[in-house]
Amino acid sequence: MKFMFLLYANEQGGVSLPPEEMAAWMEKMGAYAAALEKAGALVSTGGLGLTRDAAVVHIEAGELQVHNGPYAETQEQLGGYFLIEAADMNAARDWAAKCPAALWGHIEIRAIMHG
Repeated sequence: MKFMFLLYANEQGGVSLPPEEMAAWMEKMGAYAAALEKAGALVSTGGLGLTRDAAVVHIEAGELQVHNGPYAETQEQLGGYFLIEAADMNAARDWAAKCPAALWGHIEIRAIMHG
């Protein structure tokens, strides 16, 4: 089964970290990705750009609406993801619990639906 880990954290907190501290966290995230890969569980991973550079689009009354930035103000923003292969939700939870992102934010785990 495939599972998506959606990594949420306070974006401003991350932006304000000193470069050496951010590099240390990214090194931990790299080691986590390497562990997933070594176990054959990593499908893909990626970080997202800042919300200030985001856009939200939708159609309203037949007209395209484009809004800058995130759709809603929240304390935490979606900052990246891991797509993994795991036997079941319990195994996915075990992997999520090892992710350094759980130390500074939250990880939402969603099963990938096959249709």
